[in-house]
Order: sequence, then structure tokens, then C-alpha cells
Amino acid sequence: MRNVLVLLHRWFGLASALFLFVAGLTGAFISWDHELDEWLNPGFFDAPVTATPIPALELARRIEAADARLRVNYLPLAVEPGHSQQIWVEPRVDPRTGRRYEPGFNQLALDPATGAIQGRRLWGDLSLSRENLLPFLYKLHYSMHIPDGWGIELGIWFMGLIAVGWTLDCLVALWISFPKASSWRKSFAFRWRQGGYRLNFDVHRSGGVWLWLLLCVLAFTSVSMNLRSQLVAPLTALFSPLSPNPFDTVTPRPPDQPIEPVLDRESALELARAEAARRGWTPPPGGIFYADGYGVYGVGFFEPGGDHGEAGLGPPWLYIDARSGDLVGAVVPGEGSAGDIFLAAQFPLHSGRILGLPGRILVSLMGLAVALLSVTGIVIWLKKRRARSGLR
Repeated sequence: MRNVLVLLHRWFGLASALFLFVAGLTGAFISWDHELDEWLNPGFFDAPVTATPIPALELARRIEAADARLRVNYLPLAVEPGHSQQIWVEPRVDPRTGRRYEPGFNQLALDPATGAIQGRRLWGDLSLSRENLLPFLYKLHYSMHIPDGWGIELGIWFMGLIAVGWTLDCLVALWISFPKASSWRKSFAFRWRQGGYRLNFDVHRSGGVWLWLLLCVLAFTSVSMNLRSQLVAPLTALFSPLSPNPFDTVTPRPPDQPIEPVLDRESALELARAEAARRGWTPPPGGIFYADGYGVYGVGFFEPGGDHGEAGLGPPWLYIDARSGDLVGAVVPGEGSAGDIFLAAQFPLHSGRILGLPGRILVSLMGLAVALLSVTGIVIWLKKRRARSGLR
């Protein structure tokens, strides 16, 4: 049995080492994606405070009126002092071709006082330019920039399946790390003085044992990030009922067949604001998005800047049907069934944001550890391969 598990660990490690190395290394950086992005691109994120900001809804109307190809699909409703108004856009469908336009960008930075466009970029573009570096690393982390095909997000599926294998391999690795009950201490030890291959082996085995629980959390939450609706939500529902969620229970429309909203953005926001008041929520509406594949508005409630880096389980969200105006779902941190809370905790756990700043530091270090474990595993395999070749 042990021999079989060793082979499984070896071959999964060889097949996934490169991808886990890249995911770990990029994860160490994107724990600070907003801060690093702002540091690299001050012209995109900073704006002088010269006058009272124009309301975000008005800026969104201006953008859509100026370019009929665009729809604003995520809008922060207030900006932090000294920051630009960030607006995310998506292309509408060209009636002549039946396909979406290609404007060449999906994110805008506006001067909140004048509405002047400070910058444009295509978030996630395959580019290492200064303005695209952090989005490039972020997308590389979860999809390896593998292009979509046959209507499937192939990169997201691929990395999700790697994460499934990684989760199972965590169990296998723990089992084979303790070959004998009498010598269990060796599995926690590091032969610092001997160095070389022996230390490399201990870093891989003992390092993995010391970090095992954190590695398991990262592995499983990686599955949740990429295969939530396909795998994790259905499995969770077997053990605990889940509250209605339009994104886990409805198949989205094809990209070139979006659902046009009947309600405008302002009406959806008012409905959400009234529902939040009924529930006794105190944070203001902080952001609104429109998912045209589902025909759903989402309204989040948080202070300016609270959509990045907020500790705990994140802000609450309400989901409004864009055709009927009905409330079709809600995510309220800490409320709902055990399954609801479990799913809500997946991103905060994966990013470390559940613990605030200390959690983000820990996740950065864990990303480096995943990269190191990938490298030491390859070194072990090469050493043993050379030894087997010598014997032959």
C-alpha cells in the first residue's frame, strides 16, 4: 500500500510541480495586489482632491452615453480620498455581427471631480507592462492564462482539477511522511548541519508536515475558488442546506446572448438600499455590479475601499433580479446555514483576509512555501532517478 501511495505522490508531484510553483509564487505577490498595483501605477489609482466628487452613478451614465459599445458592469459607489474612480466595463453585443464588441479595455480610471479618463487597461491581458503586471500575475495564478475553448473556461477548470489532486495528495503525503510509528520524530526534524540532499529531503518532508494543515486549507480553498458551483457547492449541499443563490443554481447565458436588464442601475440600487434598511444594516451601499449572463444586480454594503482587504468574511451583498426587481439572494457574513458560512469563508481563508493583515502575511509566506516544496520535490526525484540509473 505504501509503495502505491509513494508512486501516486511522486507522479502527481511531477505533473503538477510547475503549476503549483507558479501558483505559489504568484500567490505570494497577489496577496498584496491592490497595494502593489497602486504603487506601480499611481497615475491610474491616484487623483488630486480638487472639488466635490461627481456621483459615481452619474459617471457611469456618462461613460455609457459616450461609448455605446460599453456597459458598466462594476461600479464602486464612493472613492477613498485622493483616489481615482475605478469603473469596470464590458462590451455589449454588436447587432451587425451578433458578437460582442472588442473595445480593447475593461477597466477605466476617472478623475472623480471632473470625470476625465485618466487611464484604460485590459485587466488580465497577456502583458508584462507596468500597468498590466499585477492583473497578469493574478490571472496567471488561477488560470495559467490558458484560453477558453468550446464555451469552457479551460484555464479555471484545469487549475481547479490540479487543486483537487493537490487536496488528495495532501492526505497521501501525510501518510507516507510517517513510515514507522517508532520514528515519528524524524518526520518533524531538519538535518541543518548535514545540508545538501538530506536537508533538501527534510525541507520537503518535514516542512510539509509542519505546514500540513495550512497546505490543506490552501489546496481545498483553491478547489472552491475555481470549481465552486461545479463541485464544492453541490458537495456542501449534501451536508447542509444552502440559501438561494442565483449564481450556483442557474446556468448562465452564452457570452454573446446577454440578458438585457429591465431595471436600471439606480432602481436596483434603491431596492437594495430599502432591503438593507429593513434588515437594519448600517454600512452604506459601496458597490454595484451587473452580471448579464444571469440578469442579476449585486449590491455590496461597505465603506469606501472596503471591497479590497477587508478582514473577516467580507461585506454583505444583496442580489436583485434585473427583470422583476425581486430579491433573489443574499450573502450575509456569519449568517445562514453552516453550509452558507462554510462557502462564504472560502475566499477569506484562501487569501488570508479572514485574519486581516496577519492572515495576508501568512498566506504570502505559504505561497513561497508551496513554491519551495515544488522545487525540493523535483530535486528529490532527480536524485533518486540518478541513483536508479546508476544501479541499472
